[in-house]
Amino acid sequence: MNNNQYEQRRQSVASELSARKLNCLLVAFSPNLRYLSGFTGSSGALLIFPDRSILFTDPRYQIQAGQESTCKIRIAKGPLTVDVLSALGKAGVKRIGYEPARMTCDIFESIKSRLPMGASLEPVQGWIEELRMTKSVAELDLIRRSVQTNSRAFEETIARIKPGTSERNLAAELEYRMRRLGAEKPSFETIVATGVRSALPHAQPTAARLTPGDLVVVDMGAFQDGYASDMTRMLSVGPPSSKVKRMYRAVLEAQLAAIDAVRPGVTTVSVDAAARRVLAGFGLDHVFIHSTGHGLGLEIHEPPRLGKRDRHRLRTGMAITIEPGAYIEGFGGVRIEDTVVVNKTGCEILTTTPKDLRIV
Repeated sequence: MNNNQYEQRRQSVASELSARKLNCLLVAFSPNLRYLSGFTGSSGALLIFPDRSILFTDPRYQIQAGQESTCKIRIAKGPLTVDVLSALGKAGVKRIGYEPARMTCDIFESIKSRLPMGASLEPVQGWIEELRMTKSVAELDLIRRSVQTNSRAFEETIARIKPGTSERNLAAELEYRMRRLGAEKPSFETIVATGVRSALPHAQPTAARLTPGDLVVVDMGAFQDGYASDMTRMLSVGPPSSKVKRMYRAVLEAQLAAIDAVRPGVTTVSVDAAARRVLAGFGLDHVFIHSTGHGLGLEIHEPPRLGKRDRHRLRTGMAITIEPGAYIEGFGGVRIEDTVVVNKTGCEILTTTPKDLRIV
């Protein structure tokens, strides 16, 4: 993305400061910092004033910050908070917005105890996350590339998989392939769970081996150019049983129903309900134990959440996952997940990997 887009985002925030009764906004949460400045380093803070923005970082990132951001840059020789407080004092501001859910108590207390006389920290909840929910064309292109890399890594790996492979080795191979194809890293710890362990929605890979008759869940995602993808596909080690086939059909139909429900203006809870209605018809709604999906972008989990009690309205440009599942203790679980983008008429499914139960 070009610097103009970051500048426009900062200007948008700056123009709202007065309406929110703030003199400036302090941002230190890495995804929000990147969204507003383009800076990708691990140490940074951003002050947005009505007429300017200042990016603070340390000497390790002096060159990088200048390359990535058009903000005025301050290089701190000690803790960033010292330089941030100095800038606040010189600006003479009184009401400083900050992100309470994104700041440690230690940093909060460090800043609060040293504020200039008469200045206060004012909590701001979800302001930047709300802006991030609707993706730009450039962001959607990056998400699409990440999805494609993720799918290619899956296909290259599954083509070589054999019974007897361990969960850990399969997960390692998937992550190796995605990096070879251009990803910086996985967007979360890759989930591979075989047999009865497939009933654990967030199982960590173990030394357990893929054994004939097993169901295998593979949930994987890539971070590429800072943007996440997310996909879940199912494997069967040898021909699946009739019970597995029925369970798979139920989850697939639920996933397709949820995708069909996605369109601008629809509430997230209604998309979730569409999946649950289908699973109820198969007597499996009680074993669907998580939400139907979530937003993604600079983070793997972003608003909106598509769950039983979530009432965000979908908007064109939102990137979300659709991932219903069913999990039976002592037997196994099935989850099918795609990354989709809300468009004017419904949604575009970015994930191109076929959704058939893959036999290995």
